[in-house]
Amino acid sequence: MDEKEFQKRCDAAFDALQRRLQEVGDERGFEVEGGSGKLEIQFEDADETRFVISPQTPVRQIWISALTTSFKLAWSDAAGTFVLEKTGETLMQLMGRILSEQLGSPVSV
Repeated sequence: MDEKEFQKRCDAAFDALQRRLQEVGDERGFEVEGGSGKLEIQFEDADETRFVISPQTPVRQIWISALTTSFKLAWSDAAGTFVLEKTGETLMQLMGRILSEQLGSPVSV
């Protein structure tokens, strides 16, 4: 996939993710900020926990820094979205899992 196609797919994924995270954030009490091509989720906890979701254009991946881990998702033609190869989770499924772990109750993204 060339850079232009990656950017198009990444932008679409980020737009959908940001809309959904803002809905969930309103319900669950976290803030979602977008800018400089990345998304940040800020939790209102004692540690001021922050998740960062950013495109990595040179390697054509989306990286998520969360729960002291870096998750690296690549485009899957079969799934038609970005997927964490290790688990087979889509971007939305992975975000649901890590938000559930952070918040201590099930979250659907």
